[in-house]
Amino acid sequence: MYFLTGWPRKLLHPLPSEEEPFHIRPNFHGTLFAVLSETQLGVWFGRPSVLIVNYTESAKAASRCGPYQLAEWKSDDAAIAVSAAGGYLLLFDLVRCSKEKFLYEPLYPKGSPYVQVTPGSKAEQGVPAFTLERKDPLHLGAPITSFQTMQEELMVCTADGQLHVLQWCGANSSRKAISLHNIPFALDLQTCRSASEPSSALENMHVRDVEYCETLNGFAVVLNDGRLGFLSPASGIQLQGVWAPSVADGMCVAVNNKYRLMAFGCASGSVLLYTIDSETGSMQLSHALKLSPEYYPDIWNKTGEVQLLQWSPDCSVVVVSWKHGGLSLWSVFGAHLVCTLTEDFMYRSDGTKKDPLKITSAAWGAEGYHLWALTTVKMAQGSCVQPQQTGILQFQFLRSTSLCKFHCLPLNPDAEQVLLLGEDRVYVACGDPTPAHRPVDLQQLQRGGDLLGAPAPPPTATSHGSDALLGHRHWHVVQIHSTYLECNWPIRFTAIDPSGHLVAVAGRHGFAHYSLVSRKWKLFGNVAQELTMVVTGGLAWWNDYIIVACCNLTHHQEEIRLYPRLSNLDNAYASVTRVHLDTVLLALYQNLILLFRADCSIGLYRILDSEDSPRSVTVELLKEVSLSRYISHPATVVSIMLTSLRTEIDDTFKTRQQVPVAQSILLNMAGQLLMLQWERSGSQMQEENRSRQKKRLPFCTPVVLAQCVENMWTTCYSSSKPKRQLLEALWLACGGAGMKVWLPLFPHDSHKPQSFLSRRIMLPFKVNVYPLAVLFEDALILGATSVTVLYDRQQDMPFESLEAFFPFCMVERTSQIYLHHVLLQLLIRNLGEQALLLAQSYATLPYFPHVLELMVHVVLEEEATSREPIPDPLLPRVAKFITEFPFFLQTIVHCARKTEYALWNYLFAAVGNPKDLFEECLMTHDLDTAASYLIILQNMEVPAVSRQHATLLFTSALEHSKWDLCRHIMRFLKAIGSEESGTPPSTQESGLTAGFELFRDRSIGVSQSLDSIVGVGDSFQTPSYLSRWNRDSSSTENVYMDMILWREARHLLEDLRLKDLGCFSAHLGFELIGWLRRERSRAARVDDFVLALKRLHHDFLWPFPVSTACAVSSPIRNGYCFTGVHLQRSQTASRLLDTVPPPICRSKYTWLDSTVAEHKETSVPRDALLSPIHHNGDKESIVSVTSLTEISSGADEDWASADEDFTSTVSATQMGRMSTEVASKGPHKSEVQLRYLLHIFKEAGCLEWCAVIGLVLQDAAVIKQVISCLESPVVSAEAVHRIYGGLLVVDAWASSDCLGYKPFLNQIGPQLQKVSGKLMEPIQSLAFQAPGTSRPAESAGPKSEDRHESTALGISLPAEASGTKPKEDSPMKEEVEQALEGAYTCIIS
Repeated sequence: MYFLTGWPRKLLHPLPSEEEPFHIRPNFHGTLFAVLSETQLGVWFGRPSVLIVNYTESAKAASRCGPYQLAEWKSDDAAIAVSAAGGYLLLFDLVRCSKEKFLYEPLYPKGSPYVQVTPGSKAEQGVPAFTLERKDPLHLGAPITSFQTMQEELMVCTADGQLHVLQWCGANSSRKAISLHNIPFALDLQTCRSASEPSSALENMHVRDVEYCETLNGFAVVLNDGRLGFLSPASGIQLQGVWAPSVADGMCVAVNNKYRLMAFGCASGSVLLYTIDSETGSMQLSHALKLSPEYYPDIWNKTGEVQLLQWSPDCSVVVVSWKHGGLSLWSVFGAHLVCTLTEDFMYRSDGTKKDPLKITSAAWGAEGYHLWALTTVKMAQGSCVQPQQTGILQFQFLRSTSLCKFHCLPLNPDAEQVLLLGEDRVYVACGDPTPAHRPVDLQQLQRGGDLLGAPAPPPTATSHGSDALLGHRHWHVVQIHSTYLECNWPIRFTAIDPSGHLVAVAGRHGFAHYSLVSRKWKLFGNVAQELTMVVTGGLAWWNDYIIVACCNLTHHQEEIRLYPRLSNLDNAYASVTRVHLDTVLLALYQNLILLFRADCSIGLYRILDSEDSPRSVTVELLKEVSLSRYISHPATVVSIMLTSLRTEIDDTFKTRQQVPVAQSILLNMAGQLLMLQWERSGSQMQEENRSRQKKRLPFCTPVVLAQCVENMWTTCYSSSKPKRQLLEALWLACGGAGMKVWLPLFPHDSHKPQSFLSRRIMLPFKVNVYPLAVLFEDALILGATSVTVLYDRQQDMPFESLEAFFPFCMVERTSQIYLHHVLLQLLIRNLGEQALLLAQSYATLPYFPHVLELMVHVVLEEEATSREPIPDPLLPRVAKFITEFPFFLQTIVHCARKTEYALWNYLFAAVGNPKDLFEECLMTHDLDTAASYLIILQNMEVPAVSRQHATLLFTSALEHSKWDLCRHIMRFLKAIGSEESGTPPSTQESGLTAGFELFRDRSIGVSQSLDSIVGVGDSFQTPSYLSRWNRDSSSTENVYMDMILWREARHLLEDLRLKDLGCFSAHLGFELIGWLRRERSRAARVDDFVLALKRLHHDFLWPFPVSTACAVSSPIRNGYCFTGVHLQRSQTASRLLDTVPPPICRSKYTWLDSTVAEHKETSVPRDALLSPIHHNGDKESIVSVTSLTEISSGADEDWASADEDFTSTVSATQMGRMSTEVASKGPHKSEVQLRYLLHIFKEAGCLEWCAVIGLVLQDAAVIKQVISCLESPVVSAEAVHRIYGGLLVVDAWASSDCLGYKPFLNQIGPQLQKVSGKLMEPIQSLAFQAPGTSRPAESAGPKSEDRHESTALGISLPAEASGTKPKEDSPMKEEVEQALEGAYTCIIS
C-alpha cells in the first residue's frame, strides 16, 4: 500500500520558456517522461530527474498543426506520438546519440569495484543522450480526442467518431478506420451479437477518452455525452460494445490490468469501477470511490469533476484529482488512504484563504516511489493576484511490502512486522532487535516421506508480541547502502525475516541484506556476480538462508538460489537449482518452496540437507502443476500461498511440535480468492514423488472463498489450544469493505459436533485502519496512515513556493482491536457458544475489558440511533454475553459514561436497572464502580434516590477506608443539597489543605504548656473555613452525615488506629480537635497502654528501641544484627514478634548511615501529611527503619568525608549512645505525623494518648508536660489513675519483653513522684519497679462486627527534618535549624 511522506520536490526546467507544461506521460517502465507544452516536447530522465532532450516546434509548423495536446509512448520506448489541435498526429523517433555518449556519468573514487567491471555497466548507471527526430505529420481530418498504444499499433480517436488504427511507422497504406456509429452496443454481449444493425443513438457521438485493457482484451471508452462503454473485438477488425447502465456523466477512464477493473471518473466527483462479467459479457459495477460526507461534508460542491485517474505501477492504488483541486489515494477495492481536501480548502492563521493546488496531469515513476505531477496555483499577495505558477512536482511515497508486486512474506505466525519501502530506505516497525537465530535440524524437516514434506518444527525466531510491536511509536529507518543503490535503483523486492531482525532488498541486479542487530549491510564482494543476476520472482528468508528466484543473465537461465546469511555474499556459497520457466511469484511454507511461473503453472520444491556438506542445503523438485484451466492470464495473479487450511477442520489438536503439513493453495486472482485443496492419498503421493512424473495433482474442485481481496494472512500452527480459533483462521483485507475472517467452528468439549453446523464461517467487519499485519495472539491489527499538516505562511514571506501549497505528510503507525467485531458477528449469527469460547480464550489480554466495552458501544450507537424499529435487537444478547465475565458491571458503567445521556434509557432497558447494578457493586465491594453508577443515578433518578444511594456508598467506603472516595461522595451529596435548596455548590476542593489550614501559620512546640490547652477546652472555636459542610442545625442530611463521621472516628479510635484516624480527618476535613474534646473521657481514653504502644509502632513503621548493651556490642537496626551478609534476629525482637501485628517490610541500609541528635526540651512539629503507605508483608521484619538520607542529603556527605580513624576517636559510651539512637529512630515522615497527632491530642486535652505518643518518640519533654498537667484540677482522678497505671504496665512489659524502653522509663521515673501525692499511693524506688503490680487485662475493644480493616495509605510529605534539634556538634545542625524555621504547608498527595 502507498503512503505519502514529506513535501513534494519541485523540478526546475533548465531551459527558459514562457510556455507552461500541461501534460506528462511516462514510458512503460516509468524511467522516461514526455512533458508537453504548447510547442515543446521534453523528455526527462527518472533518476536523476533531469531533462534529456527538448524539441521546440517551429512557428510555421505550429501555426499549421496547432498547439500540442496529448502524448503517447511506443511500447519499446523508441517513439513518441503527439497530437496537435489541428487534427495532426506527430510521430517522434527517440534516437540514441551514441552508446558511449552520456549526458551524466557516474564518477567513482579510486579503487571502487564498480569502475569498468563489465562493458555495459556505465550504460546502466549513466544518463544517456538522445535526440528527437520528427516524421511527417499525419492529418486525420478531425481533431484528435484521445489515443492508445497497442504493441506495434496505435488507436487514435477523433471528433468525427472515427477510430483509426495506425502503424507506428506512420505509413498511410496501413491505416485502418472504424466508425463508432457502426459499432453495435447493448447491455451485454449476447444481445449485442444478435443485433443486426448498429444503434442510431451513436450519431454525432465520439470517444472522449479510451484506454486498452490487456487482461480484458478490449477498450474502455468514455463518450462525449458521458456514457461509459467497453469495446471488444468481434471478427476481423470489427468491434462490439456494451454499455454501463444508468451513467451519463463520465469524464475520464483508467484501466487496471492486474485486477481487471475499469475506473471511470465522473462529473459528480466520484469514481465508478466496473468489471466484465465472464458469462454475459456485461459491465458490472464493482464498487465506487466516493468521499464520505462524515469526514468531508459538502466537499463535492468544491471539488468539481474528476480530472485525473492514474493507477500505480503495481495496480494496487489509484490517484484521483479534481478540477478545483485536491489529491486523494484509494486502494484498488476502495480503502481511502490519503486525502488533501481538508487542507486544500482551509484558511491560514492570518485569516486568508488558501488557494488549492490543482493537478492537471500526473504520471507514476518507476516502482511507484514517485508521482510526477503538473500543478498550477494562483499566487496572491494581499489584494494583488499574481499570475498562475506552474511546475513539475515529485510526490514521494512509501510502499507496503505486503502488497508489493513481487513480494511474498514467508508464511509464519511470527511474521507480524510492518515494513514500508521508500526510494532509498526501509521503514521497519518491530520490537528491539535481539539475536534469536538458532540452527535448524533439516533432518527433522524431511521425516515422514510425504509429498509435501513431513511436519517441520516451527521457526526458531521468538515472537515479538504486542509489547514489542506497540511499545515503539517511531519507525526503525534503515538507509539502503549507497554503493548498492546507485547502481541498482529502483528497489523492486524486499523481505524481512520472521524475527524482524534481517532485511533483504533487491534492485535491478543482485541483492543485499542488512542486520538490525549488527547494523551492517552485506553486498556482493564480486560485482560481476551481482551484475549477472536479476531477481525476478522475489525474496524470502528461511532460517539463516535467503531464497532468491532469479535469472542468470550469463546463461539466460531461471534459477532458485539459497545464500547462507552468515557467509560472504558469493555464488560459491550458494545452492543453485535450475528452473525451466520464468518465475513470477515465490511463496514459502516451512521447507517447501512454491513458484508461480509465466505459463500459469506452479513448481513445488523442497529444501533438503546436502549430503556433501553438513552446512549446505539443496533443493529438489517435487511436482509441477499446470493451473491454466483456472487462470486466464498470469498478470492477474496477485499472490499465491501454501497453507494448512482446508474447508473441513481437523479435530485433533496440533501443538508447536506437530506443525500441520501443507494442505491447500490459496490463489488471489484479480481479487478473487480461490482455494485449491489436494485430494491426499499418502501412498499414491509417495509413488508419484519417487517416479518424478510431471502429472497434475488431483485437486479438489476450486472453492471461491471471497471476492475483492487485497491481502491475506494466516498461520501454520497453533501456539495454544485456547486460542486455536483465531490462530487457525484466514484473515482477508478487502479494501473499503473492511476485513473478513474465515473462522473455524470447534464443537464444545462436552458436545458432539452437529452435523448441520458448518465447520468454517466467513465473518466480515469494518476497520478504521488499513491492515498491514495481523497479531493473531494479541487480537490486533497493525497499520499505517498518512497524516497531512498544512504549511502556514509566515508574515515575512510574501510569496510561497509551489510545493508549500501542498500539505506536509507524515506516516504514522496505527493499530486497532478486532476481537469485538468477530464476537459481534458470531452473536448476530446466533453462535453465542462459539463467541463465548473465543472470548474466554482471550480474557487474559490486558485490554479485554475494553473489548467488551466496544461491543456494547458499537451495538448501542447503532440501535439506539436507528430511525426504524429493529425487529431483532442485538443489545440484549450482548448484555447477556458480557454477564459471563467478572467485569460486567464495570463494562456497563464505563460504556454509559462514554455515551450520550439520551441513549442511557435504551442501554439500561437491556442490561438492567442501574439501582440494581449499584446494589450489586456494593455487595461485591466494588466501590469505585458503584461510584460511577452513582453518576448514572443522579441523572436518571430524583435527588432523593441519589442521596439515599450515595449515603449507602459513603458508609461502605468508610468501612473500607476509601478516603478519597469518601471525599468525593461528600462533595457529591453537598451538590445534591445545593440543587434542592437553589444555592450553588461550593467549589472548595476537599483535601488535606483545608484540614490543616488552622496550623499553617502557627509554630507549635512540645514544650507548650498543656495547662492553657486543657483550660480553654470549652472556649475553643473552630474556624469557619475548617467546616466541610454549611452547618445548618435544621439540615437533617448534615446532621446524619455528622453522625456517620463521628461513628467512624469513634471506631478508628477504639481500634487504636491513629494512622487511619489522621488520614480520615485529613481527607474528609473532619474537625478532630473539637470531637476529641467531647470524647476525651470516652472513645479517646486509653485502657491498654501496651497494646496502644505496639499498635503505634506497627502503623507508623517505628522500630522498638534496643538496649544500650546490644547497641554497643553490635550495630542493631530493627531488632536485627547485621553480620556480614547474614541477618541474625535479636532475642528482644524475637519476643516482640509474637505480640505485634503482622510485620512490615523494612528498609535496607547500614547502621552508620547518619546520626540522630538528642531531643532538647523544646521542639517544633510541623504540618503533617497523612496519606497511604504501601508496603509488602515481609514476614522476617518488624518495621521499616528510617532512611537518614531522607532527613539530610548532606549527612551522607559529612560521613563520607570523615577521617578514616573516626571510630578510634569515639569512646565506647558515645558509640553506644549513637547506636541506640540510630536503632530507635523511625522514618522521618512517621515522626512528623506522630508529632502532628501529638499536637492534636494536646489541643484536645487527651493526655493519655499524649503519653503513649511521647513513649514512642521517647521524648522526655512530652512526658514531663503530661505529668505536670496531672496536677491540674481540670484533670479527673480517673484519668490520672489510668495514666499512672498505664505507665506501670508499660514498665512491667518493658522489663520482660522490651529492654530498650528501660533507660527512657528510668529517665522519667522521678517525674512520677509528683503524682504520688495526688494518688496517695506509695512510689517505689527510682528504678520504678512495681513487683506487686500485675499486668491489667487488656480492655475489650469494640465488637468484632464494628471493626474493619484499614486501607494502607501512601505518604507524600515534604522532606523536612524532625521536630527535635540536633546536638551542637552534630554536622546536621545547620540544615535542621533551617528546616525548622518558618511555617509549613500541607500538600495534597
